[in-house]
Amino acid sequence: MSQTLVRAGGSVQSPTFGIENLADLPSDIQVTPIQLTSEDGAPSRGLLYKRKNSTPKVGVHIMHPRSDVSTSYYNGALSKAGYAVLARGSRSPNNDVSTIHENVLLDLAAGVRFLKEQGCETVILLGASGGASLAAFYQAQASAEPGERLTETPAGDPLDLNKYDLPEIDGITIIAGHLGEGLCMEQMIDAAVIDEDDPLASDPDLDMYNPANGFAIPPTPSVYSQEFLARYRAAQKARVRRIDAKARSLVNRQREAAALVAKLGPEAPLDLIRQANTETHMIIYRTAADPAYVDLTIDPDDRPVHSYFSDRPDLENYGSEGFGRYLTPRAWLSTWSANTSNAKTAHNLAKVKVPTLFVHYAGDCGTRMSHAKAIIEAGGAADKTLHLVRHTGHFGMFLPDAPGTGRNWEGMDKIIEWLQARFPV
Repeated sequence: MSQTLVRAGGSVQSPTFGIENLADLPSDIQVTPIQLTSEDGAPSRGLLYKRKNSTPKVGVHIMHPRSDVSTSYYNGALSKAGYAVLARGSRSPNNDVSTIHENVLLDLAAGVRFLKEQGCETVILLGASGGASLAAFYQAQASAEPGERLTETPAGDPLDLNKYDLPEIDGITIIAGHLGEGLCMEQMIDAAVIDEDDPLASDPDLDMYNPANGFAIPPTPSVYSQEFLARYRAAQKARVRRIDAKARSLVNRQREAAALVAKLGPEAPLDLIRQANTETHMIIYRTAADPAYVDLTIDPDDRPVHSYFSDRPDLENYGSEGFGRYLTPRAWLSTWSANTSNAKTAHNLAKVKVPTLFVHYAGDCGTRMSHAKAIIEAGGAADKTLHLVRHTGHFGMFLPDAPGTGRNWEGMDKIIEWLQARFPV
């Protein structure tokens, strides 16, 4: 099995294909709005980038389960290199209130079919951040033996993927990918929460933002004891299990009401009908609490004290926004639960045999270098590569103490170099 680990030397590389803004695209690249409909009738949309008056040979499909990536930085670079690029959102872009990963696979399949209809003989998936686990999940299901695909969602709702057309793809590229949203949530969720209905209710002995446990006000790094970290990680897992139980209870309550309505028929009382049609929403407070955000001795790499969005994770943790903040029980079980979500990058990548590239930003606050290595090592492809980009954060920007500023194009240049060697246009 061939596996390559390439470590960047830290020098600043001149961008070969980098294009930050759509206005800077070469004049021979056309950007076309695309409307798609999945096999189950769900609509979605995106942008197709391709050279004018050409039939593309190789297409790159780019998608995230929750975010619209139609104008992200990788699209221009890939199209400039000659690849047709379909970059898009799912059926519920920029809104994970009801994101069911199993449904999103049908959206991704619609995009793969579209590229093939455009003449692409080869289709590559590019997964960034949560798009990595989505890409791996898709190909694992698409390549499954007949009858071996999933037949229901984690909430137990019937969804037989064996009945749908999931065209296999020819390669997977990952940039700034992570373990999967559920596994990330298990790292980030605040173990000190003792009442899911009260964002301030907290166990001080489990509070990673309590100075008594080793916390220091950023930018000073914190240092936690191994004893505290062991208790904290165990309590995080316990909190996820409690939320899982609550989600299943809410789903079952609605399902039982629906079954009773079906049994009673026209005699069913209105209150029961309303209960059968009501999906209660959940609020998940305090999800910016990964000790590795502030303790840089945990799996050391290039990252500074920072979360995905703030240099004060302790304040962000109590802010108005957060991952998985407001969502249905079904969305929690499918997307954000470490225990029930099927969208786990390493698990699914083990079933993937097509060439695989993982570009890891060594300053990514949410994905440790050990995670990236574990993911690529789990991959089932004979041709798999891990490329490490130093001094760069999750969104592809140089870190404050890096030898460069702005966008670091090294990762995209590596993806294009890798594609040109295997799937030339």
